Amino acid sequence: MLALSAEGILPKVDYAIFADTGWEPQAVYAHLGRLEREVAAPAGIPILRVSSGNIRNDALNPERRFASMPLYIRNPDGKEGMTRRQCTGEYKIKPIKKKVRELLGYPYPQRIPKDVFVEQWVGISTDEFHRAKDADVKYMHNRHPLIDLGWSRADCVRYLTSLGLADTPKSSCLGCPFHGNAQWRHIRDTSPEEWRDVVEFDAAIRKGNARANAEGNRLLGEAYLHRSRVPLDQAPIDHVTAAEWAALQQELGAEEDAEQLEEGVPDGCSPWTCRGEVQPHQDDFGLAS
Repeated sequence: MLALSAEGILPKVDYAIFADTGWEPQAVYAHLGRLEREVAAPAGIPILRVSSGNIRNDALNPERRFASMPLYIRNPDGKEGMTRRQCTGEYKIKPIKKKVRELLGYPYPQRIPKDVFVEQWVGISTDEFHRAKDADVKYMHNRHPLIDLGWSRADCVRYLTSLGLADTPKSSCLGCPFHGNAQWRHIRDTSPEEWRDVVEFDAAIRKGNARANAEGNRLLGEAYLHRSRVPLDQAPIDHVTAAEWAALQQELGAEEDAEQLEEGVPDGCSPWTCRGEVQPHQDDFGLAS
């Protein structure tokens, strides 16, 4: 959407907003810098980076409030479950809304007049048109330009490729429990330092987040990043899931429905439609005008 706006295919937006959880892959930060230099700046579109903190550090700091990420749990009786997913709201939606209020000139707790709002673009493609929703606050009006254009995810990939941006990485926390095996393998095989980071974090959160433990609310079971509920460096991430095969077949032009074949969820994360629900394909950008 940023490139489409910069090229004049879509109207020029006033701002692009990137919600930074503080724990993105280095490839994402490098790509964001490239977008700022080569796409946004020449078009006069500021990219604003907003944050509520570093999700990794907050999880391990007993003095910091931590919004729960969806960890996989194995209880002492063998039953399995997941912790609540609060991270999207805390580390993505909350800082974006705060910045939007500031841009409108009505920072919290000021009341925003009915006729004051931003038009917010959400990058949902036609593949997931059912994910398109209205905003939950009156001062943000959602629009879905990719659906308006009739673009699928494949159309977006072709367009990025034409701009020399075919290597656009998917944005998500390094240690997001919603990673599929392909993403875990990618981290392990291409970035040893980041792999050590997520393996260490996986071990460190075995008994839950530090703040809860410090307050006496210890986790009864054990928490894991991988759905197999074993330590990440022992998890069966070399298993190629049906979802991976389906995604490859789609890239080759097959008609199969990857969502029905999913074992896990697609990689990539967005503030407005978390892939832990019914997984859209979009980056962590909000565009406002």
